[in-house]
Amino acid sequence: MTSVVEEHKKGTLNSYKFAVITVSTSRYNDYGSVDSPAKAEDISGEKMIRSIEKEGNNVIGYSLVSDDIDLIRAAVRGYLGTADVIVTSGGTGLAASDVTIEALTPLFSKSLPGFGELFRYKSIDQIGSAVILTRAAAGISDGTAIFCLPGSPKAVELAMEEIILPEAGHIMRHLPD
Repeated sequence: MTSVVEEHKKGTLNSYKFAVITVSTSRYNDYGSVDSPAKAEDISGEKMIRSIEKEGNNVIGYSLVSDDIDLIRAAVRGYLGTADVIVTSGGTGLAASDVTIEALTPLFSKSLPGFGELFRYKSIDQIGSAVILTRAAAGISDGTAIFCLPGSPKAVELAMEEIILPEAGHIMRHLPD
């Protein structure tokens, strides 16, 4: 007998186009605009791409940008209409320079508050009550799912493997054509 969850996910595609964006002023200052996380010693970016490809999805682009609202928005807008899913890492904390959430939430036509809630819940085992410091968020813009993750490799691995990749098909199924 099929579960309600399995039935609800039935008919979802198996392969999607992902774009990966790392937001880091220090890394950007050291490496500039690069097209691969390996060129920027970006462990989180490498983990995201490995996870995406391991599940049979395609990575259509990687960008490294500074913590700047206009640069973050420009990077995301560059993938809208091409990527099914955009995943950013970095800039979700409380420092004055952490502006990923401010840059991207105004672009969301719909927000996915359950993502941030579930991410924080799952993160408790790793970082305890420090989960209150992350503003991880997700939403939809122009038919593209956008996920804003913290920059830590463990946070990226958790979000990708336990939330984003298992639900990508389910999310895509519900987006308007």
